[in-house]
Amino acid sequence: MADRDFHDMPSPGTDRGAGRGAAPGAEPEGELEREAERRRRRAQFLRDLAEARQLRDRVQPRRAKTARLRHAMRMRTFRW
Repeated sequence: MADRDFHDMPSPGTDRGAGRGAAPGAEPEGELEREAERRRRRAQFLRDLAEARQLRDRVQPRRAKTARLRHAMRMRTFRW
């Protein structure tokens, strides 16, 4: 804004209370633990999803075969 002449004036809407006493860019301990837990849950979900797909392919071989053929056809018609 043109009326803001001072560089040390905070812009409106900035979080004034965040990060006091902490190094810039440092995350709180709880934040890191929450992120690690989220990654563990996501990894477990992806493992379960892959296992479910393998099971479905085993019990429905015709569907798995048509899915493979469909994927191969898509890859053949895709232009790099």
